[in-house]
Amino acid sequence: MRSLLASMLLAAAACSGGTATAPTSGGSNSDLDLGGLGKSHAMPPPTPDAAVASGSGSAAPVAPVASTAGVSFREEAQLLYRIAACGGADAERIPESRGDAIARDKLAKVAERHCQNVLKRMAEFRAAYFEKHKSWFDDNIPKDIPKTVVYPFGGGDLLSALVAFPDATEITTISLELAGDPRRIKTLKPDQLGNSLAALRVEIGGLLSVGSNTSVNLSAQQRNDIPGQVASHLMGLVTAGYEPTDMKYFRLDDSGGIQYLEQGDVEDADKKRMKALKGDWASPTFSEAFSHVEIRYKKQGETTERVFRHFGWNLDDTNLTARPQLLKHLAAKGKVTMLTKGASYLLHRPTFSKIRQYMLDHLTWMLSDSTGIPPLYAQPANMVQETYGTYSGAFLEGSRGTRADRTFVDLWRSNSRKKLGFRFGYVDASGSGHLVVTRPK
Repeated sequence: MRSLLASMLLAAAACSGGTATAPTSGGSNSDLDLGGLGKSHAMPPPTPDAAVASGSGSAAPVAPVASTAGVSFREEAQLLYRIAACGGADAERIPESRGDAIARDKLAKVAERHCQNVLKRMAEFRAAYFEKHKSWFDDNIPKDIPKTVVYPFGGGDLLSALVAFPDATEITTISLELAGDPRRIKTLKPDQLGNSLAALRVEIGGLLSVGSNTSVNLSAQQRNDIPGQVASHLMGLVTAGYEPTDMKYFRLDDSGGIQYLEQGDVEDADKKRMKALKGDWASPTFSEAFSHVEIRYKKQGETTERVFRHFGWNLDDTNLTARPQLLKHLAAKGKVTMLTKGASYLLHRPTFSKIRQYMLDHLTWMLSDSTGIPPLYAQPANMVQETYGTYSGAFLEGSRGTRADRTFVDLWRSNSRKKLGFRFGYVDASGSGHLVVTRPK
């Protein structure tokens, strides 16, 4: 395996791999003026107490059974884990290149500069959410909720799901952003890698500070030679003390069942151009084969595999009517734990009624900011909503003062005040952190 990975990186010294031009937003030639690898910057594995926030119990998780079908992109996942997400020891960041020390040194310098920045941000995030504010999750998330987590509108944000539910055995995120093509990491030259990593550091936005990002950044990820969604999710694994074990891509059949893509499926899809899932979203530079990804992962030092899936799917009513496979897939999971944050208040709108109704029908326990399900819809569904922090109105001005937003303002006013000393998702119109728990009566 090590020699195979080394040969992949050796190709970077000789060719560009025929990939699209790397984006340059947020980067410059200074990103390539890099230091050496003499100093270790790898994040230490988290202590058990820091890695496990309450809310999923202490019993060893039972992982879903892995499938042998489909082509594995494990090697690409490992490269992205090391280079883009900065996992593992920095001495192993770039595999040895079969005697080509020059090529390896150039790539290593680019990766080192990137990881100096990223690992610092990860350490700050860990100190805040896995240590300082860990007690809130310990005290407020029940021990017996389902270990299957569904996170609508959760593009790039596996990290927040791991903060709240670190012992989940299955996590699903869904967003407009497509997973991305991992193959280019094998062939990027040092300058291409530097530009792509510089752009990625911009495109992850506030992921490693407050667990949030902007639509502009998420859209731009689809033009990067590094798959932004995959890289962001791998950063979540690194920050929380997990590591990938396998990666595959898939599609859904008409019943909502998973069909893993074989090599022939990938090659056929490469011949077709992929369009964005929303008109004002950047068109991806990769094929539809790389829309949905499954990443198997485990805690460092353990052997039990868990499964994470990201779906690139438009969740508005028009699209879910035309493409109902996702709702069928989600419904088959039964009762689940849910998370929603930073979701642009889409669940407040009448045009997102199908995903909202799925959530109301299947949630056992849900954590959200004010972009979750408003009391306007939760109360008629016989839900209880408990509030934390303060809330004076929507963070986004265009969603402030709507009927749905006013029901949230009224909810906070009527509930007894419970303190919240941190931000987890959007702040409100006054800049205050807030959270709401939604559950059946």
